[in-house]
Amino acid sequence: MAVNFQPGAFYHVFNRGNNKEDIFIEDRNYFFFLNLMSKHLTTICDVYSYCLLKNHFHILLKFKEKEQLSSSYQDNNHLHQPFSNLFNSYTKSINKAYERTGSLFQEHLHKIWVYDIDYLRHLIGYIHLNPSKHGFSDDFKNYPYSSFQSILSSKPTKLFRDEVIQLFGDLENFIYWHDWKKIKTDGIIAEIEKIDN
Repeated sequence: MAVNFQPGAFYHVFNRGNNKEDIFIEDRNYFFFLNLMSKHLTTICDVYSYCLLKNHFHILLKFKEKEQLSSSYQDNNHLHQPFSNLFNSYTKSINKAYERTGSLFQEHLHKIWVYDIDYLRHLIGYIHLNPSKHGFSDDFKNYPYSSFQSILSSKPTKLFRDEVIQLFGDLENFIYWHDWKKIKTDGIIAEIEKIDN
């Protein structure tokens, strides 16, 4: 039985295309997915980082505290519903636009409860380094579909930029942590690697 999401907790959520097929076909798909994230997820959680790759995605988020949630989400059994709405809406649009049918994503959303602040920092680096890891970009800093550039920017964002920077102490240290040599790949990240390859 799947473990329910818990209010106030951090989670790393990730998934990939069914049979490892692409879930983002062209640039507009990435922007559409981000708009759906904003529409469906920001009512129940705060997004700390994300990376959208051609055939999979990673999102690090923190659920709002129970008293901050609307009455329809006070019961933990319903916190998954905005994710279902996001993925169903995205799948229907992709199926219609590209004349395809069936499931776009793997059957279940992967989720890992993140309870350690040190691990949280490693995970943020891991998520942002993903485009280089999978060969989608020679330099992850220039990859347009991750939150890395938004965190460095001063433009308005729904991303919890200040909270991310505070986790690292300051912006300089945030940048410093983005190096594969500094990312601990043991423990939970090793488990992610099994799914992420």
